[in-house]
Parts: sequence; C-alpha cells; structure tokens
Amino acid sequence: MASQKLMRWADRYPGWLLCLVLTWVRRLEDLLRSSQRSREAPRRILFIKLIEQGATVLARDAVWRATERVGRENVFFCVFAENRAILDLLKLVPAANVIQIDTGGLWRMTLDIVRALARFRREKIDATVDMEFMTRAPAVLAYLSGARRRVGLHRFTAEAPYRGDLMTDRVQHNPYLHINEAYTLLVESLYAPAGELPLRKVPVVDIATRRHSYEISAEDRARARNLVEAAVGRPLEGPLVLLNPNASDLLPLRKWEPERFVALGRRLLETRAELSVAITGAPSERPAAEAIAERIGTAPRAVSLAGKTSLPELLALYSLADVLVTNDSGPGHFASLTDIHNIVLFGPATPRLWGPRGGRPHVIWAELACSPCVNVFNHRRSPCTDNVCMQSITVDRVYEEVLRCLEEGGSS
Repeated sequence: MASQKLMRWADRYPGWLLCLVLTWVRRLEDLLRSSQRSREAPRRILFIKLIEQGATVLARDAVWRATERVGRENVFFCVFAENRAILDLLKLVPAANVIQIDTGGLWRMTLDIVRALARFRREKIDATVDMEFMTRAPAVLAYLSGARRRVGLHRFTAEAPYRGDLMTDRVQHNPYLHINEAYTLLVESLYAPAGELPLRKVPVVDIATRRHSYEISAEDRARARNLVEAAVGRPLEGPLVLLNPNASDLLPLRKWEPERFVALGRRLLETRAELSVAITGAPSERPAAEAIAERIGTAPRAVSLAGKTSLPELLALYSLADVLVTNDSGPGHFASLTDIHNIVLFGPATPRLWGPRGGRPHVIWAELACSPCVNVFNHRRSPCTDNVCMQSITVDRVYEEVLRCLEEGGSS
C-alpha cells in the first residue's frame, strides 16, 4: 500500500535523522529542567497505531485498559486514514477522538501531521502509547505531541533499529510475549513505580487478555447473504469456503502463491458438489481476485467478492461462511471476531506472537529453523528472497484442514 511504502521511506531517512536530533533536544531540556518530570497518572491517553488494521484488533485489550483507567472520552487514537475502518467498526474510542493522517501524497501527509500535532496539544494529551514497535515515525510523533509521559519500546543493548531516546517510559521488547499482551504491557507501564527499568516487572498473568467477539447486525448479515446469492445465482445452501490470497505489500514474503489458492479451490469444488468458493479482498485486489476465481473455473460455484463489501459486511460474510483460508494478514484477525473456522497460513512471522486471538483459529506453519525471519529487531526487513516457509505449506495440507473444519461444522 502507498502509505506503508511512504512510511518506510520516511522512517529510513528523515525518521532516523529526526530521532537523532530530537534526542539531543530532549537531553538539553533535561539538563535545563530544574526538577524531575512529574510521574502523575495520565488523564488523557493517545494511542499511535498508524498501519495494519489486523494488529489493531490485537490492540483491543490495551485500549480497553486505558479506557478503564481514564474513561472512554479521554482516550484518543492516531491512525492513517485508510486504516481507520477497524476503529469505527470496533468502536474502540469515540469517533471524534480518532485523529487520522491522510497519506495521499507527501505534502498532504505532512500537512495532516502538522494538524495532528496541533490537535494533540489542543486536547492536552498527557500520555502517548507508541504501538508501532521499533518504527521511528511514531516515536517522533509521540515526542512532538508535547505529552509529559511517552511509553514505547527502547532497544537498550539489543541490535535493533535506532529510534533515539524519546520515551519517558521505556519498555524492552519481549520476543516470547504475544503481541496482544505486549500492547497491554505498554499501557500498564504508564502505571509502573518510578525507577522500574526495563518496564514492566509483573507476571504475565497480570496482563492476560480477554476473549471478545463482534456483534453482527441483521442488516449486514442480510446484505452479505444477498451478495453471495447474487454472485452464485442461487440460494446459499451448501458450505461456503472463503479464500483470501492477499498479504500486505509491506511483507510479500507472507504470500502463499495464487496458483496454490487456485489448486485448492479446484480440488474443493471437484470433491464437494454442494460447496461454493468465494475469493475476498480489498478493492485494489479485485482484478487479481477475479482472475483467481476464473482460473478455479466451474462458475458460478467459484466467484470473486473482492472490493464488494464494507468491513462490517465482510465480517457478516465470515459469519455466513464455513471456512476462511488466508495468508497471515488482516482478515485472519478480522475473522477472529466471528465463529468462522479461520485457517491462517504463517511463514516468515510466528503465530506465537502474531496468531489470531478469539474465534476458531487454525494455524498452519512449517516452523522452519530460519523462521521467524521477520521480527521487531530487524525492523521486519528480512534478508530472505525465497520464502520456502510458505512454499512448504502444501495444497494437500490445507485441503485436509478445510475438510476437517467442514466436518466439524461451520459458523452459518
């Protein structure tokens, strides 16, 4: 996506320089400050999570913890405009408290950043939670927000990307902690005793997360059913299997090849006469999704619904379907809000940290010795050019898992 590429460029060049310069500004301020910065509990908390709607699903517990502490009206969220939909869907914060940045070009993004920084100060934000891990841009936003408390990851002695020393509450990344808990840990670190380093020294059970689901409206469910029935040309009676071939352009290593989705779809339709297959995806993926549906053949039993649903309608579609097969990407987390059998294919990232929470997840991971090669410490920039981890997941393996899920019973 354009915003992700732009963010990477900004992070790699101006981001590095800004972190360096602002770190020296901060140290000068510390020398001139006559007293220690206040450790009072925050009253208005800003989350900075610009990209990846799927990861925002994993951030729910962290936001709810903040809400319990300061009240829903005092929690804010900064996000790229194109990733706002999941916030509105989950109603994590009041709509008026979502501060979005348009990424439709460098100048437009710059102007929106300036507006966002002005809004942070106007709202008297006194604490920020940087949820982008070792990315530099959110650390810069946090520092320039004027918040007196800023919590986020710090590399300490690790060989991780440089992002300066801009946080007042520095957390050490734990590569053995699921991201769901890692996000919650950031919020809890705002309430740690003074002098605790690195943050936080609490049992994992104290930051255990809760299981939640999303309530689908009757209207969205009816629209999703009408969409499927119009596409297949008949009432929806037999099993419906959804295939999501996309993975973020930011991490193409996560993709299971389209040819394998085609082979999987063909095999399912050949062996289950009552079954239908639908390809899902964003509007930008519509041509590729339609090509996959056409290659699977046997129309209208194989159709493309890519770009035809809003996010609420997509979740309603999950509630109607029996099985979803997806690369490690946002839909795997969206599906965790429903009861669909959710088969997620992992490769260069690990499900131990990024696996979906909730719903009925089924993870397939070759778990090669080189995986995960995409992680916080390398800024998720892997040296790999041959994703054997994804190639090792065979069509037979996924096909067998789909059949097992169908035998167990779907969500419709």
